[in-house]
Amino acid sequence: MKIMLACAMGLSTSLLVSKMKEAAKLQNKDYKILAVDIESIEDNEDCDVILIGPQVSHRIAEVKDAIDTDSIPVEVINRDSYGKCDGAAVLKVAEQLVEQSKI
Repeated sequence: MKIMLACAMGLSTSLLVSKMKEAAKLQNKDYKILAVDIESIEDNEDCDVILIGPQVSHRIAEVKDAIDTDSIPVEVINRDSYGKCDGAAVLKVAEQLVEQSKI
């Protein structure tokens, strides 16, 4: 699975990406997880799910309009999980969104 996190500049999500990679490794899951700035989402659209940082949540409609949300789910990262840098929780949400998109 390929998970994309996006924020204003791709920097604040980088720490969360590291925590998500650690959680995936502990669960023996081989996922590609990356952080990008919100302006680069369309350039990196080859992913299974896009998670948006809470600081750019006001732009979710713009992101959904720019990509094919029928095949790629887009969601804002829970503020608490983001603030705590809870990689396992965010990873679980990403997995659930991908699973729901297959139904």
